[in-house]
Amino acid sequence: MKRPTKPILLGMLIVLILAIAVPAIASATAEEGSGDTIIQVLVALVIILLAAKIGGDLASRFGQPAVLGELVIGVILGNAALLGLQWFEPIKHYHTIEILAEVGVILLLFEVGLESNLGEMMKVGVSSLLVATLGVIAPFFLGWGVGEWFYPQDSVYMHVFLGATLTATSVGITARVLKDINRIQSSEAKIILGAAVIDDVMGLVILAVVAGIISAAGGGEPLTSLGVMWVVAKAILFLGGAILVSRLVYPYLFKAANFFRVHGMLLVMGLSTCFIMAVLAAEAGLAPIVGAFAAGLVLDDVYYRDLPNLAKHHLEEALEPIAIFLVPIFFVHMGMLVDLTTFGQAAVLGFAMVLTVAAVIGKQLSSMGVFTKGANRWIVGLGMIPRGEVGLIFASIGLGLSIGEERIVTPEVYSAVVIMVIITTMMTPPVLTWAFRRDEHKNGKGEADSTSRSIEQVPQS
Repeated sequence: MKRPTKPILLGMLIVLILAIAVPAIASATAEEGSGDTIIQVLVALVIILLAAKIGGDLASRFGQPAVLGELVIGVILGNAALLGLQWFEPIKHYHTIEILAEVGVILLLFEVGLESNLGEMMKVGVSSLLVATLGVIAPFFLGWGVGEWFYPQDSVYMHVFLGATLTATSVGITARVLKDINRIQSSEAKIILGAAVIDDVMGLVILAVVAGIISAAGGGEPLTSLGVMWVVAKAILFLGGAILVSRLVYPYLFKAANFFRVHGMLLVMGLSTCFIMAVLAAEAGLAPIVGAFAAGLVLDDVYYRDLPNLAKHHLEEALEPIAIFLVPIFFVHMGMLVDLTTFGQAAVLGFAMVLTVAAVIGKQLSSMGVFTKGANRWIVGLGMIPRGEVGLIFASIGLGLSIGEERIVTPEVYSAVVIMVIITTMMTPPVLTWAFRRDEHKNGKGEADSTSRSIEQVPQS
């Protein structure tokens, strides 16, 4: 018997989603005021998780990151109503799904922190530090300027937050491309990856500062230079304090955890640290993801690799199954919140395009910080372009910020930011691959020409 081909299997999955969604969601929406029941949530999870895998698979087949497919499939589901399909509309408003998405993004930042080595970050060269600094400053002010240009009637807080969303770089996407083309050990790659990690830290500090200022303004506190300095100090002290306390406390905590004979103690320690730090960050007036990132940053395997009951797995490996479940919920849900009808307005579409151009130019300007001999500045700038999941996280936080009745990030602005994230993420793999190949061809040709000239200069006997 002939096995079904992959397209047929893909079609079967899509039919399965629709078969579950149509009757279940239709009946669920008929129950007015019932809230999101367990059945509704379970159905929504089936739809989101299967859709995420379909989107991720399709994206991977086109050489794109799976996260991009999850985001795009979310946009499709969230705007299916434009085609008369109302099946997926209720999912956007399920409070439980929103909470799971928020937990997913906290775990995502925890993973990013775990993958960032604090020791290596301290060792990066001057070029990485300068690239990261310029890669934050230039996009921040460009984003601020674009916001003020297109929406002069909006508050300065929206303009500043828009600038903050452009500061991030997705180190994961660039790292994957560099591995795929076997250039992870190149001087450009080392500068890019070192800068991207520092870039994330700087971006999170800026996010914490901007969100803190907006929250204070929402509580009626006036914007003063002293207030801004206090928010900056809180963000820096929080990260610095987390590093200091971890070095003093975690060796003893992990030794105590090693006495437990139950399975999964390492995962419990990691998740507990992540959630406690997220709560402490929120209590300090910072975004919870700042705490989650700090938790990942300080949880080095040096604390448990010599402890027999904890060293059976790496924390990243133990965390992976939970992240596979929760993180896609965040990306699909964020995609569902994009309102494509806003692009019926030429001004919004133009805003999205100009914002994307500003995002690209801002990161290209960061290449001016490259002083490593032999490194290609053009390649470094291209490697810093993708916003990916980090830019989306920034935008999602903006959706929850408001001053009085005024929302900081409107549906139009959010949709434009998501389009910027999609374009910068999609363009990086092919453009970066092309740039490396062009550089190799250029250098190879140069060497060949030099060799040819040397041969010609040899005196004939």
